[in-house]
Amino acid sequence: MGEQPDKRYRSDALEQFCRNVFIRSGFSAKDAAVAADSLVRADLEENGSHGISRLPIYVRRIQEGRIAAKPDIRMQHHGNIVHVDGGNGLGQVVCVRALEEAVPLARDAGISMVLIRGSNHFGTAAYYCQLACEQKLALVAVTNSPPGIAPWGGKKAYLGTNPIAFGFPIRSGPPLIVDMSSSVVARGNIILANKQNKPIPEGWAIDEEGRPTTDAAAALRGAVLPLGGPKGYALAMAVEMMSAVLTGAAFGPRVGNLYQEHDPPADVGHAFILMNIGKWMELEPYYDRMDLFTSEIKSAPLSAQANEILIPGERRHRTRLLNQSRGIALSAEVASELQALGAACGTAFPDAI
Repeated sequence: MGEQPDKRYRSDALEQFCRNVFIRSGFSAKDAAVAADSLVRADLEENGSHGISRLPIYVRRIQEGRIAAKPDIRMQHHGNIVHVDGGNGLGQVVCVRALEEAVPLARDAGISMVLIRGSNHFGTAAYYCQLACEQKLALVAVTNSPPGIAPWGGKKAYLGTNPIAFGFPIRSGPPLIVDMSSSVVARGNIILANKQNKPIPEGWAIDEEGRPTTDAAAALRGAVLPLGGPKGYALAMAVEMMSAVLTGAAFGPRVGNLYQEHDPPADVGHAFILMNIGKWMELEPYYDRMDLFTSEIKSAPLSAQANEILIPGERRHRTRLLNQSRGIALSAEVASELQALGAACGTAFPDAI
């Protein structure tokens, strides 16, 4: 039998399903809304590796106590720096609360920094850039993750795939958002391919012996290749410094893996730098400069293969709008897993469109 085709689901129905599951797992209504919004927004942007497919593993770890449903999040202020102990909460919950604490500091001082330990997977880094840009603030966001990248020249994973993101508001239209992993691809894409029994492209990963592989399972036992070879390895180290060494979070093989049975709590670390551009220059001149900057980029001469030049974050925005109208595509495997989760939690998974 051939593969079953993907079916589409209304994004608002999926978001309500996620909220219900999180609430039945012990989350407050506010925290459930944050976590659900993060997952569904990732799927709207077709970043499925960080979307609703993560919900079953989140719930399993919550049930096991490896993620706290009601975390005791503690914050200490040192001037305009906020040190956060996430209390082993879900990353989205911890980070949104921490940013809410840091926004007034950035508005007052022009800049604030958040250093977080004791957290978990936080979804897409772009999500926090979007939230900051809605507040007319710029943001730099980094996080570490379980070992995924081998030191350059090695074959055993040590560093996380460690994304870094930048967000800058624009007067009209989507913000300029750069969200990139230190690896060739986010490890979540390999996890999703393995779940769907699909091969991965050449150049993504190596197996346990350091040999190139297209087998997703072998790649998960091996390592993801760094972006740009030694440059990506160096970037992953810098992100690990910012998000883990400086925050007090776990680093390297000490980071617990959501997908590894019997691992300890993850103790993931995150770091954010919030910038209030209005403290550095008047907002209108800033927006004028951004308009000129982006329009000149977009009007640059096209190569023979291209139809348009996009600003980072523009494709993400267009895809989100498109999928809000036509629905989110989920594979039969992911939908089946979510149906089973809904049945176990006493909340019905929505019907396809």
